[in-house]
Amino acid sequence: MSIDSLAVSFGIAASGMKAQSTRLRVVAENMANANSTSETPGGDPYRRKTVVFASVLDRALKSDTVEVKRIGRDQSDFRLEYNPGHPGADERGYVKLPNVNTLVESMDMREAGRSYDANLNVMQQARGMLGRTIDMLRG
Repeated sequence: MSIDSLAVSFGIAASGMKAQSTRLRVVAENMANANSTSETPGGDPYRRKTVVFASVLDRALKSDTVEVKRIGRDQSDFRLEYNPGHPGADERGYVKLPNVNTLVESMDMREAGRSYDANLNVMQQARGMLGRTIDMLRG
């Protein structure tokens, strides 16, 4: 494996780690706001955020990498709960609840963590190969 190949491996893995870090941050924000309602009668609560990835050509590496294309908003319906005493309740007594499903967010967090770990393993393997290459050149 050449030094250029190792640089490409580092670059691809680093882009994956950066993208998954953003994904983990968004998932954590969604989970933190899973119960955030509006204080305005009939107002909208927190809307779940989503992450969209894109494959991008890194000209320096001459290889495709991944990056966050955008952080969007999940347009699915809000849940409704009858709670006429809530400050955010509409005229019928219903409060809109966020469209965040903590089970889905937990699974997404686990998947992002595993992807991050996989990219970290690639970096560690490439670093080990680079160290062995340097040792061979010395001796």
